[in-house]
Amino acid sequence: MKMRTQHTFFIILAQLFCSSIINATIGRPRGVSISMASLYQPAEDGTFTCLDGSSKIPYEYVNDDYCDCNDGTDEPGTSACPNGKFHCTNAGYVPSNILSSRVNDGVCDCCDGTDEDAGRIECVNNCKDLGKKLREEQDRTRKLQQEGFEKQKTFSEEGKRVHEEKISRQAELEKERETLEVTVKELETAKLEAESPETEAKDKHQKAWDELKAERQAKKEVEAASVAFKELDTNGDNSIELLEIIAHIEFDIDSNGVVSEEEAKEHLEDKERVDYDTFVKDIWPHVKDIYKKPSTEEPPPEVDPSTEARGEEAQTEQIEPPAPGEPPSPPDEVEEEGEYDDDEDEDDDNDVDEPDVNDKDEESMPEYDEETKKLIEAADEARKNYDEANSKLKELDNELSSIKSYLEQDYGPNREYAILQDQCFEYTDREYTYKYCPFSKGSQRPKSGGHETSLGNWGNWAGPENDKYSVQLYEKGQNCWNGPDRSVKVHLKCGLEHRLLSSSEPSRCEYAFEFETPCRCSQPAGGTTQAHDEL
Repeated sequence: MKMRTQHTFFIILAQLFCSSIINATIGRPRGVSISMASLYQPAEDGTFTCLDGSSKIPYEYVNDDYCDCNDGTDEPGTSACPNGKFHCTNAGYVPSNILSSRVNDGVCDCCDGTDEDAGRIECVNNCKDLGKKLREEQDRTRKLQQEGFEKQKTFSEEGKRVHEEKISRQAELEKERETLEVTVKELETAKLEAESPETEAKDKHQKAWDELKAERQAKKEVEAASVAFKELDTNGDNSIELLEIIAHIEFDIDSNGVVSEEEAKEHLEDKERVDYDTFVKDIWPHVKDIYKKPSTEEPPPEVDPSTEARGEEAQTEQIEPPAPGEPPSPPDEVEEEGEYDDDEDEDDDNDVDEPDVNDKDEESMPEYDEETKKLIEAADEARKNYDEANSKLKELDNELSSIKSYLEQDYGPNREYAILQDQCFEYTDREYTYKYCPFSKGSQRPKSGGHETSLGNWGNWAGPENDKYSVQLYEKGQNCWNGPDRSVKVHLKCGLEHRLLSSSEPSRCEYAFEFETPCRCSQPAGGTTQAHDEL
C-alpha cells in the first residue's frame, strides 16, 4: 500500500513538471531561452517588468520592434534594442546567444535559422549535422584524453614508487652516514697519530741532510777561494795587493777598460793588501761572481813573415805540362777519406769526460733509515684508510643532497611530472632551435649555428589559482640588451606524447612555449559527452 502511494506521487509530480515546461514553452516570446521563460510571463495586471527592474510596460510591448526597456530585455526577438540578446535554441546542437542587431539582418546566424523571419530569407537548419560533428569531435577528444590519462596514471604510479624508494634510500643512507662519520673521525685521529712521528723523523733526516749540504758547500767555497787566492797572488807573498787586483780587467767597475787604484781598493775593502784568511772570509764572498780564472790556453805560434811569403810563392808556382805522348804524373798518395787509425779513435773515446757517479750521489738526499721507512709506511697506510673512508662519506653526502632535492621538488599533485626530470625537448622554427628541459632550464640557439642563449632557469609552477599545474615559469635567463632578464612560460596541454609544439615572444624578452604531455591529461567525464538539446 505504501509503495503504491509513493508511485502515484511521483507520477503526479512528473506530470506537473512536464505541464509547467510545456506551458512555459508555449508562452515564451521569440528569442527567449527556456531557462528565462518564466521571467517573460505577463503579470496579473497584463504588464511586463524590465529585467533590470527599471520600469513596467504593457505586455503587448514585448517584441513590438520598439525598445522600451533600458536594458533591452523587452525586445529579445527583434533588432530594436542595440544592447539586446537573441537566444538561438539550436536543437540538436549547442544553444547560443547573439546580439539583437543580427536578428532579421539577412544573414543566418543561428544554425536552426530562428534569427531570421521565414518570409524574408530561407535558412537551412543544419543543427543536427553540426551536432553530429561536435559529438564526433568530443568523442575523439574524450578518447585521446582517456588514452593520455592512462599514461598519466602510469607516470603517477612510477613517480610515487620512485618517491617511496627515495625516502627509503634516504633513511638507509642517513643511518649509514652516522656510522661512517664515526669511522672517519677515528681514522682521522689514527692518521694524525701516525703522521706525528713520521713528520718528526722526516724533519730530523732533512735537517741532517741540510747541514751536510751546507758543510759541503762551505768546503767548496773555501776550496774555490783558495784556488782564486793562489791565482791572484802572482808574486807568491801569501797576500793580495792592489797591483794584483789591478791586473785583472774584470775588476773594472766603471767599464772604462782600466782598473783604477780606487776600484782595486773597493774590492779589497779599502785595504792595501789582505792575507789569506781575510781574503777567504771578507773579500771572496763579494768578488767570486765577477772573478775570472786566467785562461790556460796556449796562444797561437807566431809566424815568420819571410817563411809566410815563401809559402805563398810556392803555392803560386805552375805545374809544367807533360811532354807529348807522355802520361801525366800521378798525384801524391793521399790517405783515403774515411780511413783512420783505430788506436787513435780508441784514445779519443777514452778522453771523453764522464760524470762522476759520486758527484751525482752527493746531490741526492740519502735514503731514510729503516726505522723512518717503517714510520712512513704506517702513516701512508693510515692516510689511505682515512682518504677512502672520507671519499665514501663525500659520495654519500652527494647522494643524500640529490635525494633531498628530488623529494623537495613539486612534481605535480600525484608526482606525475617526475617522469620529465632529466629530459630535454626541442622545437625549431625558421630562425631558432628552442630547447626545453623540464625543472631545469629553457634556451635558444640560432638555427644556422652559434652559442646558446639562456631563456631562464626553473622557477616555479605559475598557473592560475584553480589550475596551478598548467604553466611553468623559468626565470633569470640571459639579460636582454638595455632590457630585463629573459624568461619563459611553458603552457602545458594534454597529449599522447611529450612534445614541444611552439615558441613565441608575446613581450620583449618574455617567451612562451607550448608543450603537450600525457602528464597534463585528466580523467574525462563518464560516458560520451553530448550536446544538450533544448525541448
